[in-house]
Amino acid sequence: MKVWAVSIVATIYKICERAAWTVAEQAGLYRGSELDARDGFIHFSSAEQLAETAAKHFARQTDLMLVAVNAAALGDALKWEPSRGGALFPHLYGALPLAAVRWAESLPDEVDGRRNLPELQP
Repeated sequence: MKVWAVSIVATIYKICERAAWTVAEQAGLYRGSELDARDGFIHFSSAEQLAETAAKHFARQTDLMLVAVNAAALGDALKWEPSRGGALFPHLYGALPLAAVRWAESLPDEVDGRRNLPELQP
């Protein structure tokens, strides 16, 4: 599999269940969702990819968190790999250390099938 380097993205984003994030805060590490474990890496999105990720993978889900992560703090464990339509997505091979987290906040629930995302930094 070809792995791409993308260095211009300073912040990447993870959507996860609030309960899983609470466990991560207690442990000091986020180990990912069941899907992440099955795929062998933690799925992230860039700011530009997040709305589509939320709509495709988190539709009708509630009680979610949005986590902003300093991409540079993840070092070589972060790989940018082709996914939807060949777009490069950030994948973390290993647990997410909470020291790399810029912020985490509640993700608004959908209203009439739409989820309003906060303004994000690339």
